[in-house]
Amino acid sequence: MAHLRPTPLCERLGVRYPIFGFSHSPDVIVELARAGGFGVLGLAREMPDDVPQILADVEARLQGRPYGVDLMLPQNVPQQGDLAALRASLPAGHVEFVQTLRNRFDLPPSVKPSFFTTQVRSEALFERQAELVLASRATMVATAIGIRPELITRAKAAGKVTASLVGSVRHARKAMALGVEVLVAQGYDAGGHTGPVGTMSLLPQIVEAAEGLPVLGAGGVATGGQVVACLAMGAQGGWLGTLWMAAKESHTPPNLLRRLVDGRSEDTVITRAHSGKPCRVIRSPWIDAWSDEQAPEPLGMPAQQALTGDAFASMFERDDAATIYEAAGQSVFRIRGETSIHDQMQRLVAEAEAALAGLAGFAA
Repeated sequence: MAHLRPTPLCERLGVRYPIFGFSHSPDVIVELARAGGFGVLGLAREMPDDVPQILADVEARLQGRPYGVDLMLPQNVPQQGDLAALRASLPAGHVEFVQTLRNRFDLPPSVKPSFFTTQVRSEALFERQAELVLASRATMVATAIGIRPELITRAKAAGKVTASLVGSVRHARKAMALGVEVLVAQGYDAGGHTGPVGTMSLLPQIVEAAEGLPVLGAGGVATGGQVVACLAMGAQGGWLGTLWMAAKESHTPPNLLRRLVDGRSEDTVITRAHSGKPCRVIRSPWIDAWSDEQAPEPLGMPAQQALTGDAFASMFERDDAATIYEAAGQSVFRIRGETSIHDQMQRLVAEAEAALAGLAGFAA
C-alpha cells in the first residue's frame, strides 16, 4: 500500500500530510491540525480588537500543534480608514444602484457590527493586524494580494515561516526578492482573489522559478488525486480552501451551503462586484445583477466594500436564500452535502494513497 508521506516542508512545520487548508473558521483550523493537516486561518475579515482572543483560543485548542495565518494586504489603500468619509464620497449612481438591488431583493440593513460594516482596508489596519499576528504563536505567516517587506523581515526574525500566494512568475520573483520562503501557486481555478492562469499551467512555472524553494499548489484542488498531482509537478503539498466550507466546523449558513451543493464549477465566476478586485465567487442573483447592462462598473478596493459591505453582511445575518454568495473556487464540484473535517481529511488521504498506488502500478 502506498502511503502519503510528509514532504520536507511538512517536516519543517511538523505536519503529517501535505494537505494545507485555508479557512476563515478557527474550528476548521483546529480540526485540520488534529487530522494531520496544516490549517491557515484567514484574518482578512475579523474585527481587529477580536483578533488576540481568536488567536489565543485557537492556540489553546491546538495544544502546541502548528498553524498559519493569512493576511490580505492590497496596495493603493488609504493610510487611515474612515468608513463614513469613504461612504460620503461614493458616486451617487452607484449608491442608487445598490439601493435598487436591496429593494428588489428585500434586503434590509444589517443589525450586527462586522468587519464589512465598520472597517476600511487601510495601511493602519494592516499594521495593526501584522502586530497581532507577529505576537502570536503562529508557525506560518502567509500574505495574499500584496506583500509588505517589513512584515516578511519581522516574521522571519520571529522564527515564523513566510509564504506568499502568487498568480504569476512575476509575482513569485517579487516575493522571492523580498525573502519569502514558501510560494503558493494559486491558479485561476481558485476561489477569492485570483489571477488569469490556470493551476495546471501555473504550478510548473512557479516550481521552476522557485529555484528550490518550497511551492504549494492551489486553485480548484479538492481531491486526494489532485494533491498527488501537485506533488507530481514538483510542489510540496496542495492548498485547499473551498472544500472546507462543506464541513460543519465551517459554520456555513444553510442557504449558502445549498448554493454550493447545487453549484458546478461553471457556477463560480470572476467578478469585481464583491471587493473591487477580480474575485471568484459562487454566483447568486445579487452577483448576476452586476452584469446587467444598466449596472455600473464596480468601484475599486476599498470603495466597493464601502458600497456593498452592509448588504453582504445582511445576507449572512439573514442567511438570505435569494442573494447570499461567498468566495468559492471551481473545486465546488466536490461539495455534495455537509460533512466534517475529519471525514474530509480521511477521504483526501485515502484518495491520495490510491492515486499513488495507481502511479506505482504504471511505473512498474
